[in-house]
Amino acid sequence: MNSGDKCSLEQAYRQGMEKLKNAGVPEAELDAWYLLEYVTGIGRASYYADPDRKMPAEQKTKYDKCIEVRSRRVPLQHITGEQEFMGLSFHVNEDVLIPRQDTEILVETALELLDREKDVFQRERGTIRLLDLCTGSGCILLSVLHYAKCRMEGTGSDLSTRALTVAEGNAQRLGIAAEFIESDLFNDISGRFSMILSNPPYIRSSEIAELQEEVILYDPIEALDGREDGLYFYRRIIAESPAYLEDGGYLLFEIGHDQAADVTEMLRRQGFDEIRVKKDLAGLDRVVYGRYIK
Repeated sequence: MNSGDKCSLEQAYRQGMEKLKNAGVPEAELDAWYLLEYVTGIGRASYYADPDRKMPAEQKTKYDKCIEVRSRRVPLQHITGEQEFMGLSFHVNEDVLIPRQDTEILVETALELLDREKDVFQRERGTIRLLDLCTGSGCILLSVLHYAKCRMEGTGSDLSTRALTVAEGNAQRLGIAAEFIESDLFNDISGRFSMILSNPPYIRSSEIAELQEEVILYDPIEALDGREDGLYFYRRIIAESPAYLEDGGYLLFEIGHDQAADVTEMLRRQGFDEIRVKKDLAGLDRVVYGRYIK
């Protein structure tokens, strides 16, 4: 059956699933479904109510093309151009990391701290200032700004101008006001912030070759490579952050599952207090944060 033949939704789905399985694509069944949903706009209830419904030829052609691209291990999100994060839809492409569910722990932790401290921050400073280093798609910064129940100003910085273009586009699409600055960490940042967030590159250089093909081939390597021991950016941010934090401000990181002890010790040596580690849904260390009191 070629892509122009009339076939049912179920036939197209099964063909797509088999092709992805044969290509060794992880979660082939799920990806084949997401692409069917993307191309046709149907939901599961509609599909199961009438799986024999015929697909228009143009939809079948588009679906076959999407399956072909995914079989080459192009990430699903690069095909659809979208990824959901914290209940919001973010545009993504090859210039930014695809937002991952584990990173939601960082956003949730920031929101918990803001909810707890907002009265103090607002009483002392009026509007709370937030900085997101290595912002990428802007998903962390924009999610915090969207859900925080306090007056906030947000700044996202990244060394990649192409990543910043994606972040700015996401801010516009979501209707969230934020400032974006091209900067190598703090180099072009001014002022002080109540909270600094970062999901920096933290994969050890020697481990990058072991990652999934989708990551190696299509994610920007500069957003992954944390240098020899994976801790390069944590060292820089922790050492430089006191000059950019307000008294009592927080520094929060996403970390790799085996980096909590090292990042905690760096924070302690730099004079941070109230250092905590939070785990993700798999029970792995995922977020470390501390408070800087002068």
